Amino acid sequence: MLKRLYLTLLTLIAATTTSLFSQTIERVEPPNWWVGMEHNEIQLLVYGDEIADLDVRIPSGFIDFKTLTKVENPNYLFLDITIDENTPPGLYPIQFFKGDTKIFTYDYPVKERDPNSAVRKGFNTTDVIYLITPDRFANGDPDNDSINGMEDRLNRDGNFGRHGGDIQGIRDHLDYIADLGFTAVWLNPVLENDMPRASYHGYAATDFYAVDRRFGTNEEYKELINAAEERGMKVIMDMIMNHSGSQHWFVLDPPMDDWINHQGDFKQTTHMRQTNLDPYASEYDKKAFSDGWFVRSMPDLNQRNEFMSRYLIQNTLWWIEYSGISAIRMDTYPYPDKDFMTDWTCSVMQEYPDFNIVGEEWSLNPVIVSYWQAGKETHDGYKSCLPSVMDFPLQSAVSDGLSEEENWNSGFIKAYEMLANDFLYPDPSNLVIFPDNHDMDRFYTQVNSDFDLYKMGMIYYATMRGVPQFYYGTEILMDNNGHPGDHGVIRTDFPGGWEGDPVNAFTGDGLTDQQKEAQNYLKHLLNWRKNSELVHYGDLMQFAPEQGVYSYVRYNDKDRLLVIFNKRSESVQVPMSKYQEIISGFRSAYDVINNRDIEIGDRLEVPPRTALLFEFKK
Repeated sequence: MLKRLYLTLLTLIAATTTSLFSQTIERVEPPNWWVGMEHNEIQLLVYGDEIADLDVRIPSGFIDFKTLTKVENPNYLFLDITIDENTPPGLYPIQFFKGDTKIFTYDYPVKERDPNSAVRKGFNTTDVIYLITPDRFANGDPDNDSINGMEDRLNRDGNFGRHGGDIQGIRDHLDYIADLGFTAVWLNPVLENDMPRASYHGYAATDFYAVDRRFGTNEEYKELINAAEERGMKVIMDMIMNHSGSQHWFVLDPPMDDWINHQGDFKQTTHMRQTNLDPYASEYDKKAFSDGWFVRSMPDLNQRNEFMSRYLIQNTLWWIEYSGISAIRMDTYPYPDKDFMTDWTCSVMQEYPDFNIVGEEWSLNPVIVSYWQAGKETHDGYKSCLPSVMDFPLQSAVSDGLSEEENWNSGFIKAYEMLANDFLYPDPSNLVIFPDNHDMDRFYTQVNSDFDLYKMGMIYYATMRGVPQFYYGTEILMDNNGHPGDHGVIRTDFPGGWEGDPVNAFTGDGLTDQQKEAQNYLKHLLNWRKNSELVHYGDLMQFAPEQGVYSYVRYNDKDRLLVIFNKRSESVQVPMSKYQEIISGFRSAYDVINNRDIEIGDRLEVPPRTALLFEFKK
């Protein structure tokens, strides 16, 4: 009897010991940190099977271990540490114990910070941004088109399938982008989207620290950024704080019940963005908007959970420091908890004071859009550190202004009136302006495939206040005619990005004469813009439209740029007397579009359906 009890006890001890030593760490996030960061108090998320019954020791005099937090899910530990500013770069052991028995050690990397990292420059008014959907631009590495273990595989015939575009394809064509005159590149999200279908767009991340292997690797992403910098271009990273993909590992196994809004059960957002600033909004409506999910496949993250909040902020700082990006475009900016978004933007701008972030607030009401920009005096006292916002109100007004018939309440009057709302913005010069993007009809479709209107639009966005952004393919008149609002068609493959394409827009082979003209037209504009201080920094004065003629002047204390649009089907003799308050004393000008000098008389002839640029210099 005693022998049997003894053998049973030995078996139990052996089983327990085996269980202890089989415990492993699957993830530590952030995977490393740097010496000399403003944010030197870091919270490590440690994930592994049943690791919550372990204790932790960090035997280093340079890393101060503050707190160990165990949560509802035994697969998580949260470690709060402080990295001393004098910490030598290296690997620092994090030891995991069961009682007095050390089960295993994890070596945590602390790295040296790149010189001048903190003062990196974000995009500004000297820049023009080229927006790319990576899966649809160019396939530089066919070997990563499909990955074993990832369900959504190559399907170039499907509008919502993966087509194989990747980071290498973008890198291969950086010279093309730079030659067009672009100085910044914004990529739609490149993080892992290991979703079963329609994962190409990138907005349902399943790993916040890894580039999707079908696009490339983290290192290849860094190499792309370095290669862009060598050509004088910045890279803007597309981020999402509002949601993840439903197959994200921390959605499948959340650390606590309130990690995902509505305890992980799908409940659609109301999209009532007005609740963020409505003085009469109910708490019910506020939560229905901010806590609701975009779609079932994109669980809504609960930023009011302090562990989630720190996770997201640290993840952003990690990507900036690791990759070398110059700016962030924040998806669905008003949808997360608004107080968290203040913490997030202020944390980023504290660490990188010259950085830039542009938020997506897809409202056509400038009152709503301007609410989010840093420096805004809001009615409710809300403070933001967001430097830039996407100017959706102006985009809509310009599109209507170009495509509509001229009348007292339609046509150019819409663009004129919308611009008059700029007093609402703390810094209208830092708004991102754009004719189209990955979520709306192509600009050429918006203007009914009218080439004259297209050219007017290109001039408008190249010369208006703000930072212009163009979607890939706009330069060759890509459209989605017959497929309004169809994202799969809007995000059509760029011709020439795949071996065997019958048309190659990179070389011009197979493009129509009109496509080549459009490409050269935008190239001429953007390369001229690179050297135009009036466009970069000049003040703005606009003149009310009259019978299809609209104009504005960019100016400084010595020079002037007159921009005139004529939508009429006949030439217009514009009396120069209307501009005397701003161009008095100038007798000659340079016609930027036609590359010629002209003398200024009493009237200026503008040909039909044309936009012209005139530089006046003393």
